[in-house]
Amino acid sequence: MRRILQERARATRRSLLEAAACLFAQQGYASTSVNDISARSGRTSGSVYFHYASKEGIAQAVVREGFATWPSLVPRYDDPSVPPLERLVALSYDIARALAEDSLTRAGARLWAERHTINANLPDPFLLWTTAVTRLLAQARSGGYLAAGVRPAATARTLVRAFYGFCTLTEALEGSHALTGRLADWWQLTLPALQRDPRTDQAPTRPAAATPPVGNRPPPPAPAPEDRMLTVRTTEHGTNGPVTSPAGTAGDRGPAGCGRT
Repeated sequence: MRRILQERARATRRSLLEAAACLFAQQGYASTSVNDISARSGRTSGSVYFHYASKEGIAQAVVREGFATWPSLVPRYDDPSVPPLERLVALSYDIARALAEDSLTRAGARLWAERHTINANLPDPFLLWTTAVTRLLAQARSGGYLAAGVRPAATARTLVRAFYGFCTLTEALEGSHALTGRLADWWQLTLPALQRDPRTDQAPTRPAAATPPVGNRPPPPAPAPEDRMLTVRTTEHGTNGPVTSPAGTAGDRGPAGCGRT
């Protein structure tokens, strides 16, 4: 009986968390009330306050949950048979897709941007991300892939901040659906500055291992080895450019998991 009650409590907390994440992502912290969360989740306001002491507590839980999945991305890109810079590019697409599609990640990003309006301390979303990028750049340097003078820690800080700003501005100007597509432009500009021996006609795509899905979508099939390096025409500029956008990205799909819970 106790186990059943615990399972019900976990299900209720998850329902409230997902409802709050969708609302925070769509309309922001200040415009979302506990009553809104209650109505969206189909639970009572009393249930909200039973599981979370306040709206601030819900916001903290959403941010923690949204960013809690980020460290688990790192082991997925530890395959030593794949060059570190290729793994770095693929990791960036996972993060960009989460920012475009995953309601918890989107809510966490928006709440962090609005942190000065929230009477609670929110976790730093960039610390683990920067650590992961530093590690990949250090591996690239050890393997002889990194350009001379590129310092992993300092470069990782710059990459993460610039990448996040790029994603934020792209969404503001074009919508979240444009993130994964525009990321090719980002890497066409950035990658040659990192590479010891940049190739003008090719750039790494995703690792051979399929990227894990966002939400409950099944993962796309892993690309064949001969398909991992591709060149396509960048029609916007009318020139040939390297592909960095893996097949099966978000396209025009909206955030996942934002139906009525």
